[in-house]
Amino acid sequence: MPYRFTSTALHTICRSGDEFAKSETMNSERGARSDEKEKSTNGKHSIGHKSIVLVGLMGAGKSSVGRRLANVLNLPFRDADTEIERASNLTIPEFFEIHGEAAFRDGERKVIARLLEGPQHILATGGGAYMDEQTRTLISQKGCSVWLKADLDTLLKRCLKRNTRPLLQQGDPRQILDDLMRKRYPVYEQADITVESADGPHEVVVSSIIKALQAHAGHTTSAAIC
Repeated sequence: MPYRFTSTALHTICRSGDEFAKSETMNSERGARSDEKEKSTNGKHSIGHKSIVLVGLMGAGKSSVGRRLANVLNLPFRDADTEIERASNLTIPEFFEIHGEAAFRDGERKVIARLLEGPQHILATGGGAYMDEQTRTLISQKGCSVWLKADLDTLLKRCLKRNTRPLLQQGDPRQILDDLMRKRYPVYEQADITVESADGPHEVVVSSIIKALQAHAGHTTSAAIC
C-alpha cells in the first residue's frame, strides 16, 4: 500500500510523491526493462530508449493520445496526475483546494523524477508541470519531451467536456485558456518535439508523434539520443 499524503504537512506531501513513485518504478522494472527497451529502439519504431514525456495545456490530449501511443509502441503508460491522485487519495481539484498549487507542484516534481528513473514508458504530465524549471530540466535530461500543441477552440471544446479543471473554475474558461496559452506556449516551445493536436482522430496525432520521434532520434548522436 503506497504511503499517503497527510492533510497538514508540506514535507509529508512531497515525501509521499517520492515514496509512491519509487514503488511504482520498482514494480515496473520487474521483468520488463530489457525487452521493452529493445522493442522501442530496434523494431519498426526506432525512437530511442528514453521515456516519452507529453507536455501541453489541459485539453491538448496528453492522456488520451498518450494511451494510444503507448499501445502502438508496446510501452507502459503513466499519467502524472493519476499517480498523484492515487498517492494522495485526493482528486486533483481536492488537492488544489486543500493544499494549494505550490504543494501540488512539489509533489508532482518528485513523482515525475521517480518515474523517469524507471524503465522506458509514455508519461502524460499536467499542464503546469513543464512550467516548473526544475521539472523541465529533469525532463530534458531523462526523457524526450513532446509538446502537443492545440488551438484555443480545440482546447476549449475538449476542456468543457470535463468539469474537473481547477484553473477553469476561476472565471471564464475561454479567457483563462487564452491567458494560459500566452504565458505557457513560449515555454512549451522548448520541448524536443512539437506536434499539432488538432480536433480529429487521435490516431493521426499518434502517427505524427511517431514520425517526429523517429526523425528526432535519427538526428541525435548516440550519446544524446532520446
